Amino acid sequence: MKRRINIGLLYSRSGSYSLIADACRMGVLTAVAEVNGDQALDLTFVLTERDPGGNIDLYGPMCEEILHDGGARHVFGCVTSWSRKEVIPVLERAGGTLWYNQPYEGFEASDHVVYSHACPNQHLLPLLGWTFGRFGRRGYLTGSNYIWGWEMNRLARELIADAGGETLGERYLPIGSTEVDRMIDEIRATRPDFILNNLIGASQYRFLNAYAELGRQDKHFSPDRCPILSCNLTECELHAVGPVAEGLVAAGPYFRDAPGPAGVGRFGSSHEAAGYAAVWRLARLLAGRPGAENVPLSELLASTAAAETGIDPKTHHTVLPVLIAQAEGGSFRVVKDCGSVAGDPYLTRGRELALPAPHLRVVP
Repeated sequence: MKRRINIGLLYSRSGSYSLIADACRMGVLTAVAEVNGDQALDLTFVLTERDPGGNIDLYGPMCEEILHDGGARHVFGCVTSWSRKEVIPVLERAGGTLWYNQPYEGFEASDHVVYSHACPNQHLLPLLGWTFGRFGRRGYLTGSNYIWGWEMNRLARELIADAGGETLGERYLPIGSTEVDRMIDEIRATRPDFILNNLIGASQYRFLNAYAELGRQDKHFSPDRCPILSCNLTECELHAVGPVAEGLVAAGPYFRDAPGPAGVGRFGSSHEAAGYAAVWRLARLLAGRPGAENVPLSELLASTAAAETGIDPKTHHTVLPVLIAQAEGGSFRVVKDCGSVAGDPYLTRGRELALPAPHLRVVP
């Protein structure tokens, strides 16, 4: 008879980032169904789900409900770094683990979190390295006004300066705000070589529309001369953005049309792929080990089974493919495959950028 193991789901199915949450949730549910139907495994996952509805004040209490009322010790959830940091104290008190399936800003390694998506050495560093040699090193930085935007832009400023470039402007919007006119005016005035976009949700969609209009007015702001860069925009939001995403350059571990271990087109986006992979990693850690679902994460990762999951037992980050892709015709086309890279959240192995040979452009 299979062991029944309670796990939690904590995603907001409404609000500014609901499309990302739905993609992660889909990946988790698909994997849970597969695990539960696998007769070779001695376990079955039973879900307890809570929906904070985009309300940051509900993440902590709802995580506590999952851990105490639902009897779970492993929770799959959270989209923003703000919400992740809200639940970590709850996890610490209860001895629980969050499986976090989003790209994030790095500089964190909690004993109670597994980071299943990319951190800066797996997205921002390769993306800027690719960009500097093709477009230039003068950037304009945008972001939503919380930790993802602040930290990504802080690191970007340092990387630009280290490469001899210049940050021409930096502007933030409250989550959900669509007041992008001042950003666009500053971009028009400073004429950067690229824009690093760390906005999320509706703010990002409005900004991309406004920037596309600027490009129609002035060819300098076309994607082939001054592209928008992103470390978090994936296919799950392309339909919401529409054709104005054309030419956007993104970094991530998975794109739908790229070949990979999971096969072409298996998942709708890297968010879905990360959620799916996280569930299977947990299943492999627990399989054949009755009671393992109740032990601390550090003990789980000290097992022989942990080596096969690709999770670093010290940082709890994962080895991931690093791909750079450009939006083209409603999907992403990979323009560079950097191979598999281990997550290095504190950049202990350095922050050098792999700069390509200068790319000469004909400017009429």
